[in-house]
Parts: sequence; structure tokens; C-alpha cells
Amino acid sequence: MERLKIGVLLSGGGTNLQAILDSMEESSLAEVVFVGSDKGEAYGLVRGRERGIPTGVFEKADFASLKERDFEILKALKAHNVDLVVLAGYLARIPKVIIEAYPNKIINIHPSLLPCFGGKGYYGDKVHQGVFERGMKVTGATVHFVSEETDGGPIILQESLTIDFDDEIPDIQEKVLKLEHRLLPKAIELIAKGRVTVIGTRVRVEHNEN
Repeated sequence: MERLKIGVLLSGGGTNLQAILDSMEESSLAEVVFVGSDKGEAYGLVRGRERGIPTGVFEKADFASLKERDFEILKALKAHNVDLVVLAGYLARIPKVIIEAYPNKIINIHPSLLPCFGGKGYYGDKVHQGVFERGMKVTGATVHFVSEETDGGPIILQESLTIDFDDEIPDIQEKVLKLEHRLLPKAIELIAKGRVTVIGTRVRVEHNEN
């Protein structure tokens, strides 16, 4: 069986990319073939280069328009024969042209139990701040397909965790990040095995081998 070719887009340190790479060290199911970022200083690019993975930088200032940048990102993904696009802490918007080119083939990890604390304005620490200020007793992480609605695509996997009263925002972030590092590689594995099916707005996941 041919490996699923993954293109990862990120904006920061790339710890989720690292979790993906570590999970694939002995895997014949999938491989990361491209890492792109909207930030040239993103350490995630270094993680990719250290593994010999081609990388690309798509900073807004380097392009005459967002449309031009969008097409360059799509061009890079196609050039590396990417089958599945994985957003691993990617903070730029995903344009319609890429969503249409990869229908139900773009996944994102979000640091909350969607639809709670998702959508416009909820990204990075802002999610955990919202959870903390609301006094939530539980939070978690969600892996979902990407649609034109921010954080609104079909949900693949979710897992919750308990928030202790003494937890501050950095504590919540640390707990959720550990969960992300487990959940995102798991979702990729399920997709690579053909055990994820989108049915309308819902996703059927076959967890057990047949």
C-alpha cells in the first residue's frame, strides 16, 4: 500500500509536527513530504529541515496579494503530491481555492471541545483564556476537517480532560497540548487506514480493525 503523503502547515514551534514525525518513525502508512509556514522564523520549519523534508515560507509581505500567496501554497502542495493537508498550529486562514482543491482532505487540531471556544477570534492562548475565564471544569482538543466556516468542519476525534481549580492558563495549555500530540497522529493513522468517512456534517470513525 502506498504511503499517504502529508503536507503540514504551521505558524510556530511545530510541536504537533514533531509528534506526527515521531509517530511515523516506524510507520508504513504515511509520511510528511512538505512543511510550509506563513512565518519564516517558525521553528517548525527547522524541525522539518532536520528530517530532510522540503519546506516553504509564505509570508504575506512577500506577495503582491493574498490571492497570489494562496496559489503559491496550493502550487507547493501539488508539486509534492500531497494527499492530506494537516494544519498543526497554522494561524493563517485557509482560502477557498485550497479547500476546494482538497475537499475533506484538510484536517486541523483545535485546542478546545468544538463548537465551544471555536470560530473567529479563538486561536492559540485566546482559547485557553476563554476556557479559564468561563470557569470551565473540562476542556479538550478536537481534530476536524476544514471547511470555509472557521472551526466548523466535520469533527473526526475529540477528547476531554479535567481542569483543576488551581490550574492557570499555562497549566490548561500544557494539558491540552499533550492531548493534541496524541490525538492528531491518531487521526492521521485512521485516515491513512481508510477508517474515516464523512457523512453529511458527521464523521464515521471505525476504531476497531475488521
